[in-house]
Amino acid sequence: MSKFDEKVALYKKFMDDRDIRSNTELLAAVTKGLGPSIYNADSETVAGSDPKELETIKNNFLIKKLGLPDGPELDEKIEEVMERIGTSERKKYRAVVYYMLVKKFDKESVYGM
Repeated sequence: MSKFDEKVALYKKFMDDRDIRSNTELLAAVTKGLGPSIYNADSETVAGSDPKELETIKNNFLIKKLGLPDGPELDEKIEEVMERIGTSERKKYRAVVYYMLVKKFDKESVYGM
């Protein structure tokens, strides 16, 4: 199993442990889109309580990558994802957060799904 496949399996298990349904193919596509950041412990996770981090997710992922218009709905959906993963969960994997946002906004087409 490659290191990439190990990461996808880790994220899949993380989601399964929290009863978050996932499509492994889409999860792999989202993970691949993150590039080498998944191999760095700091950039692999999201600080869910850091306003600067959440603003980065909104601007760089939701607006730039997914092509969504800025608005209060973006912040609301990010908050929903953070709560669904668990506010007390220290390791919020970026790939999982992004996957869940892709699903919330029905933007699977960005990843060819």
